[in-house]
Amino acid sequence: MTRSDGDRLKILLLLVALLGLLAGLASRIAGFPGAAGILWTIGVLPVLAALVVEILRSLRQGEVGLDIVAALSMSAALLFGETLAAAVVAVMYSGGTFLESFAEGRARRDMSDLLSRVPRSATRHRNGALEEVPLDGIAPGDRLLIRQGDVVPVDGRVASRAAFLDTSALTGESLPVRLAEGSEAMSGSTNAGDAFDLVASHAARDSTYAGIVRLVEAAQRSRAPMSRLADRWSLGFLALTVAIAAAAWAATGDPIRAVAVLVVATPCPLILAVPVALVAGLSRAARFGVLIKGAAPLEAMARIRVLILDKTGTLTDGRPRIVSIESAGAAPDEILRYAAALDQASKHPVAQAIAAAARERGLDLPAPEEVAEIPGEGVAGLVEGRPVLVGGHGFVARRLGASPEAGAAPPAGSVVVAVALDGRPAGRLVMADPLREGMRDMLAGLRAGGIERILLATGDRADVAERVTEGLGLDGLRAGLTPDQKVLVVLSERKNGPVMMVGDGVNDAPALAAADVGVAMGARGAAASAEAADVVLLVDRVDRLGPGIHIARRARAIALESVAAGIGLSVLGMLAAALGYLTPVQGALLQEAIDVATILNALRALAIRPAGLTAPPAEGGGSAAAAA
Repeated sequence: MTRSDGDRLKILLLLVALLGLLAGLASRIAGFPGAAGILWTIGVLPVLAALVVEILRSLRQGEVGLDIVAALSMSAALLFGETLAAAVVAVMYSGGTFLESFAEGRARRDMSDLLSRVPRSATRHRNGALEEVPLDGIAPGDRLLIRQGDVVPVDGRVASRAAFLDTSALTGESLPVRLAEGSEAMSGSTNAGDAFDLVASHAARDSTYAGIVRLVEAAQRSRAPMSRLADRWSLGFLALTVAIAAAAWAATGDPIRAVAVLVVATPCPLILAVPVALVAGLSRAARFGVLIKGAAPLEAMARIRVLILDKTGTLTDGRPRIVSIESAGAAPDEILRYAAALDQASKHPVAQAIAAAARERGLDLPAPEEVAEIPGEGVAGLVEGRPVLVGGHGFVARRLGASPEAGAAPPAGSVVVAVALDGRPAGRLVMADPLREGMRDMLAGLRAGGIERILLATGDRADVAERVTEGLGLDGLRAGLTPDQKVLVVLSERKNGPVMMVGDGVNDAPALAAADVGVAMGARGAAASAEAADVVLLVDRVDRLGPGIHIARRARAIALESVAAGIGLSVLGMLAAALGYLTPVQGALLQEAIDVATILNALRALAIRPAGLTAPPAEGGGSAAAAA
C-alpha cells in the first residue's frame, strides 16, 4: 500500500467512525437507545478490523506495538456494553492516526517541495532554433535556454554574461546569487533574473539535483530508531496498562473500571510524537541546506561528541586561489590574462582556477590555438599569435632551453605556476588553498554546542596540514593518511564518543561510511562520498554543520519532551480511571486531548531557529572546478 492509499484509508475510517458516533447520538436523543448502540457498534467495527489487521502484520514482522492497547479498549468496551465509549475511542483513535499523518505531511513539506520542483523538460538550442526536449535527452555540451522562473534542469556553466539564481529551495539562502559567465550553476536552482544560456556539464541523471531527489526519497522512507525504541517500550507499557486495569477490576469487581483504564491508555503519545518531531527536524534541516538522509542519522547526529574533518574541500575551500603574481618583466594582469587564456584548454583544477580568477577580474580571454598539454607538467600554445607556456618551473625552463631558476620559496601548501611569453620568462603565479572563511568561529561554536574533540584527518603532508590549521586549536592532526587509515582514525576515536566525519572526496567515502554520522560536501563533492554519507550539505559551506547539529539536538529533545509529558499524563489518567474518577467516555476524551497536545508540541521542531548561520554569500562570479 502506498502512502497516499494509506492516507485515504485513514480518512475513510475516520469518516465511518464519526458518522457512526453522530448517528448513534441522534438516535439516543430521539429516544431509540437500542438503535444508538447498534449504530455505535457499526462505526467501531471497521476501525477495529483495520486495527487487528495492522496488529497481525506487525506481529508477523516480530514487532509488538501499542495498537494492541487500542484494540483491547474497543473490544472490552463493546463486550461490556459501553458502546458509546467504544465509538468515542474509535473516533479518537482514527482521528489520532489521521492527525499523525497530517502532521508528518506538514513536517515533510520542505523535503516534498524539493521533489515537486523536478523539471520534466528543457529548452535546447539546436541548428539556430529552440526545441523542447525531455530531461533524458540532454547531453553534456548541450546549450540550454533557461527562461525567467525556470528551474535549472542540469548542472552546467553559465554561457551568458551573468545569471541570477534563487537557491533558497536547496540552501535556504534568501537572496539570489549572481553568477558570472563561466560560473558553475547547480541544478535545482531557479532563474530569478533574465533568461540566460547554460552549457550542460552533466546528464540529468548525474546532476546535483537528481542526486538530491534520490537522497530525499531515501530520507522519506526511513524510520526513526526512537520509533523502534517506542515499539520495544510498548510491551512494558502494555503490561503496565493491563496490570492497572486488572487490579482495578479485581479490587472493585467493576469491569467498567478496567475499560476506563484501557481507554485512557489509547493510543500512547510515544508512537505519535517521536516520528512527527524527528521528521519535522529533517524538514527543518533541509530548509537550511542540510539534507539528512533519514530519522536514524538525525538522532545519531544529536549525540555526536567527536568531529573529524578532511582538509581539502572541507576545512579549506578546495579550490586553489591566486595569492600573488610575481613579475619577471610583464605586467601582472598581462601574465594572468595570457596564462588564463591558454589554461582554458586544460581541465586541470589549477588551470581552471587560473581561468576563473581572470574572469573574476574582468579580463577578456581569447581562445588559444595549437594547444599541447603534458599531463602533470604544463601547457603550451598560442594566444593571439604569441607563444605562451604555463606550468611548473622545470617544464617552462626545458621549453625555453634554460636551466630552472630558483625563486623565493613559496609558503608551505602553495603551488607556483611559471608563465613564459614570446620565449622569455614573464613571471609566476603563487596559488594556495586557503582556510574557509569563518572556520575558527565555526569550530568554537561547535565546541560550545557540545562537540568535545575536533580532529583533522588528511592525505596531505604534515607541514601543509599544520600550516593550514595553525591557530584552530584542534585536538589532533593526522596527516599523510590513505583512505583505509582514515577509517582507522574514525574507529579509534569511537572510544571518546559518537563520531562525525566530514569530507568531500572519493577517498573520504570509506571513512564517511565507517563514522556514526558521515557528512559529505554535496554541492561540489564526489558522488561516492555523497552516497556513503548520512548527511549531505547541499550548499558548499561547511558552516551549515553547526545549525544542522543544533536542529538535530533540538528535534530529539522535543521528541523526548513530548514522550515524557504524554506518558506521564497517560499514567495519571489511568490511575484516576482505576480509582473511579473517570468514566470510559471521559477517559477517551482526556486521552485525545493528551495526543493532540503531544503532536502539537512535536511540531515545534518545525520552528527551530538554528544559531550560527552566517550571512548569505555576496554577489560573486562563481567558482572554478574543484581541486582533487
